[in-house]
Formats: sequence, C-alpha cells, structure tokens
Amino acid sequence: MGLTQLSRRQILKVGGAGLAMGVAAACGSGGSTPSKAGQPLQFFLSGDANQGGGIAAMTAQYQKETGVRIEIVDVANADLPTKLKNAAQAGDLPAMARAGSIDPIWRDRTVDLRKILDGSRIREELAAVDKNGKVLSLPTDITAVGLFVNKTLFTKAGVALPTSANDIWTWDDMVARIKQVQAKTGTTYGMVMDRSSHRLKAFLYEFGSTSFQADANGKFQTNANTKTALEYFAGLNDDKFMPRSVWLSKADPNALFKSGDVVAYYSGSWQIADFAKNITNFEWASVRLPRQDVRATNYGNAASSVIFQGTGQEDAAFAFLEWMYRPDNYVKLSQISGYLPAIDGLDVPYTSHADAFALYNEEIAASAPIVAEMKRRDIAYEVAGMATEGDPLRDETVRYLNREITVDQAIAAINDQLTEQLGPLP
Repeated sequence: MGLTQLSRRQILKVGGAGLAMGVAAACGSGGSTPSKAGQPLQFFLSGDANQGGGIAAMTAQYQKETGVRIEIVDVANADLPTKLKNAAQAGDLPAMARAGSIDPIWRDRTVDLRKILDGSRIREELAAVDKNGKVLSLPTDITAVGLFVNKTLFTKAGVALPTSANDIWTWDDMVARIKQVQAKTGTTYGMVMDRSSHRLKAFLYEFGSTSFQADANGKFQTNANTKTALEYFAGLNDDKFMPRSVWLSKADPNALFKSGDVVAYYSGSWQIADFAKNITNFEWASVRLPRQDVRATNYGNAASSVIFQGTGQEDAAFAFLEWMYRPDNYVKLSQISGYLPAIDGLDVPYTSHADAFALYNEEIAASAPIVAEMKRRDIAYEVAGMATEGDPLRDETVRYLNREITVDQAIAAINDQLTEQLGPLP
C-alpha cells in the first residue's frame, strides 16, 4: 500500500510505534534515564500559581509530614507538552507530571496507578487505561461546561431565573426569557458561546444527541437529534440573539460578556476565578444549564497525574500521589485551587463562590450517561495515540453556520472525517 493510501489513524499508529522504539533505543544505548534517587522529586505542571498554589501547598505539607521534598516545575501550559516530549527523548523525565493528555512518546514509560484508582471514588471514566488495564494517568481535577448570566440585567428587567433543580428551564424557555431581558434593557446580545466543540457537545447532549460514535466496523454515525440541535444552534446565531462573529471570525466571547452588553455566556467552570476577580461593573451568577430533552453538561480532565518510570523515584512519587488522593488531602487541594473534584462524594468548603462550584458538581452528577461514555471513548483514542486533524465537529459546524454547506452535509462530513481519521474504538 502506498503512503497516499494510508489513513491518518494508520500513520498515527506507525508514528507512535516508531517514537516508542526510538525512545526505547535511546534508553538502551547510553541515553537511559539517570537514577534520581535521593534527589528532590520533580513535578512538572502548569498554572499552579494561577490557581492559588494548591499543589505547592500540598507538597509543602507532605514534606513537613514525611521529609520528602518535591520540586515543582511550573511551565506555561502551551509549552508543557513539548517540555515533556523533550525530556522523554533526552532520557531525563521528571518523577511525575500534571499533564494535559497522554503522549505516545512517553505513554509506555508511565507507572501503573491502578492501586490508587481501585477502591477510590476517582471518576473512572476520566482515568487513562490501556488495553491491558494499566492505569496511565488519573484526573487531578475536572472542567465542566456551564452557564453564566448577567444577574443585574435580569433584575433590572424583572425576569425570573430558575432557582432549583426542580425548576430547570428548557432551551425554548431560556431563549424566551433572555429575549425579554434584551428588550427591556436594550442589551445588544442575548448570549455568547465559546467557539469550541467542548461547549457544542454539551449543547448537542441537551437535545438528546448521542454525539458521533464509531460502530463495530469503525464507521461513525449519530442520531437524528444531532441535526435538530445543529439547526437550533444555527437559528440562535442570527446577529441578534447571538453574534455570528464569535463562531465565524473568532471574536472573544469572554470580553463580550464582561462588557455587560450580553445577557448570558455559555462557557464553563474555568471562568469562575476570572469573573470573581475581573467583573466589577455588574453582578454575575452561575445558573443551571438548560435542557431540551436531556439534562447534561460536558466535562473532562482539566489535567491528569502521571508518574514516570526509570527515575529511581517511582515508589516515592507513587507514595505522594497516593497521599494526595486521600479524601482529606484532596479536599484541601480542591479548596485551595478551586478545583472541581475528580473524586465523587466530597464536600469541598470553597472559600468563595461555593454556590457556583456546588452547581457544577450537581450538573456533572445529573448528566445523562452518554457524557461519561463519550469521555471513555475519547480517552481510549488518546491512549492509542489517535487524533483528528483539526476539529471536525467545530470546523464543519462553522461551515454550516457560514452557509457554505447544509446541515446534512455538515453531519456527513463530520462522520466521514472521524471514520477516516479514527476508525474503530481501540
């Protein structure tokens, strides 16, 4: 078979295998990882300082309790994947990392975390597990899609917001109420939504979509509710309710909402800290997501914990992670950093906006089973080193919104690209 006939998933598999062989060869010919036993445990991560220094606080507590020193290496988020790749290729991996995803270059050089996962209440659908049952990583925390509103505008307009889990609005009801607020306050836009498939998947789930899944032969498909949802979404992007500029020309929805001239913002939990600090011109609030047919958010790993082999520090790093995921310690970490917990059933006493965090935890717990199932599928592809070129769901939706293609053509294109680039579930 010629190279031009190879699918992207075949190229990725061959490339991943080649990378693994290259690393293995380096390890066996003078490029092996030098033992770091007796040295501080290096912990590569991103953004701890921006999240209150929770991991730094926990490592300091751990050193006080055990005498084991952990050196945090805080790297810019965009640079961390490259830093870990380079460290793997140089045979100089740290003891552990808080990584955004599993990389084929170092996938086979991780310590099995099964003993931490088993018997815990860590969300299993967010653990990276290979085909042999080895647990490559565990989620450190969760991000979830959610809805923010300009509460000042609702109050000014005299329009009520839902107040409980028994009073969840539908999309039809929410849109109608937001339009009332627009009309009564002279606000330019009703809503903005991040230009992201992560947000769009939540929207699809709420309309009863099964998202895009491969059958036993690797052919991707979806159900009729996906078309209904995409047509509804296109109707909202009318430059009156939603500005077309966000999805079609990458205007900043965060800035639009902060301006006070937008009623609602469909985004996620990561905005809480930013809004708490930077919105001073109006009162904002997190509210429950609307449902149409189904109650659902879309959630996933903010990042995941991994331990690397070959450092001579594997046991010490494992002991620290085991300690960190103990419920009492993990509650403290979540409180300091403002994490949505990756461990079920924990009561985290957040020092600010506790109601918003509680709402996100409720949304995750109440989400339809399809959300967890799709996360398992996504991570299975990631573990196998398989990915798409670009983002077919987002990119084809943009083409549909721009009236370049029909909704049926968009769905067909998404299915075709996923079939070609991913294929059967590993």
